[in-house]
Amino acid sequence: MCRSIKPLRNMDHPVTEQEIQEAALQYVRKVSGYRKPSKANEEAFQKAVNEVAEVTRKMLEMLPTSQAR
Repeated sequence: MCRSIKPLRNMDHPVTEQEIQEAALQYVRKVSGYRKPSKANEEAFQKAVNEVAEVTRKMLEMLPTSQAR
């Protein structure tokens, strides 16, 4: 899908809030087609980024981590 979105599960360090936000931003940019939305679309764009980040955080908390590395 988007090569700039890196996997956040089973990293060699705990995932940071910044990494989650960056992945959410890249995802929303990709699916919306906007690198930077217009003023008219800015609120919807940012809301989508925040919601994607929130659900990403919840999903990562629910997934078991891999013990094999």
